[in-house]
Amino acid sequence: MAKFVVFLRAVNVGGRKLAMADARKVLEGNGFTGVESHIQTGNFLVDTSLRSIAKVEQAVGEALGKHAGYDIVAIARRPADLTGLVEAVDAVPVSLEGEQSRYVSFCAEAPTAARAAALEEWDAPGERAHVIGKDVLMEFALPFHTAKLTGPKIEKVLGVAGTARNMTVVRALAQKWGT
Repeated sequence: MAKFVVFLRAVNVGGRKLAMADARKVLEGNGFTGVESHIQTGNFLVDTSLRSIAKVEQAVGEALGKHAGYDIVAIARRPADLTGLVEAVDAVPVSLEGEQSRYVSFCAEAPTAARAAALEEWDAPGERAHVIGKDVLMEFALPFHTAKLTGPKIEKVLGVAGTARNMTVVRALAQKWGT
């Protein structure tokens, strides 16, 4: 069995409700074991006989989407990838004076070099982006809810689906589920 950390995009926001207890039961009923969740934003640890990240994402998205009645995008990482991402983020020096927060957008696939360069050229006051492999570190020196560098903007620039998490949550998951 292989372990994967799975992030769901856009659940429990905008009327798209999905109870984590129900989601755990659905995943267990669809062949996943050792299912755990962390907070209400769609963060799961699963054990599975599937070996491919793409197959895990597809199976989780389909099972939960069928249960919820709407499409669910699932983005998976191996636990070691999550730990490595935290280390990579910590190696990026703070680049904004007065930085208030850091977020990571987990992307479904790595962007092309040209799209990654376009995102890293983002030039809004108090906002910066750094592409780290498949993911994006977002830095803000302003309140997150006022930022122009949003999930939809990142998806548009990179051309890939993603879901964002505050670094506090990412660190907690790396400590809890990472290797």
